[in-house]
Amino acid sequence: MKKYIVLLSFSLLYACSSKSQETNFKEVFTLDKKHTEVSGMIFHAPTQKLWMLQDKGNPSELYVYSADGTFENTVIVNNQENTDWEDLSQDKNGNIYIGNFGNNDNKRKDLRILKVDAATIQSNSVNVSQETTFYYEDQTEFPPKKSNLLYDCEAFVATNEAFYLFTKNRSKGFDGAFYVYKVPNKNGSFKAEKIATLKTCDQYKSCAITGAALNKNGNEIAFLTHDKVLLIPFVNDDSFKQENITTKELGHNSQKEAITFKSDNQLFMADESEKGKKGGTVFMLDLN
Repeated sequence: MKKYIVLLSFSLLYACSSKSQETNFKEVFTLDKKHTEVSGMIFHAPTQKLWMLQDKGNPSELYVYSADGTFENTVIVNNQENTDWEDLSQDKNGNIYIGNFGNNDNKRKDLRILKVDAATIQSNSVNVSQETTFYYEDQTEFPPKKSNLLYDCEAFVATNEAFYLFTKNRSKGFDGAFYVYKVPNKNGSFKAEKIATLKTCDQYKSCAITGAALNKNGNEIAFLTHDKVLLIPFVNDDSFKQENITTKELGHNSQKEAITFKSDNQLFMADESEKGKKGGTVFMLDLN
């Protein structure tokens, strides 16, 4: 009898867990077959559309989708090379920022963030109105030793005053550490100031940071990995403390590289297509 009760309890627990997972994290739509390497995404507040970009080797373009998955437009970014575009962000005025800072080998010296003015984005092609170039204040070798490959970046958020960048650890002996840097939101060349070191976990495929998003109210940041979302309340530079992080397990592992808030309680995220595997999918996580 006791064995039966234990088995029944386990079955009920499993069923409830599965139901909760299905409710909180779900597939929303599949991207156009040409968009297999989406690495950055925003739910743009003024247009209420999803804007996306693809990474290295793809055209210098932005892609516009409706929230239900209808592909609507391609916007060409004039006179810019997609060296390695890795993330998108926006400020409270609806200006869009392109993070051209992918740095797999940790040896780039042309890291930059490109601004596209909100007033121009209804066109089929746009010009960049601001270029912010930067260098990491503590990087002295290009590339560093394999045990110190901490200067790739696939994630950032923008405020009206500054950019916050979150590095992707590619070091041999991965331990989950990533750096937080701050760069002024201005035209020109700047030192990226390291303001914090945080940790996820020690499994690279589960714990390397691949995307970030700031909510509309500007008081919470979400970090993305292949199978989890990390949340941190945001007020100022002192917010980046290990004890402030909470983790949401997705129960789903794929090459997720783009994340954005749809609302304070809902997150969109997208994964890339992997060879021989499904991908190019947009998911939603309900934080309630």
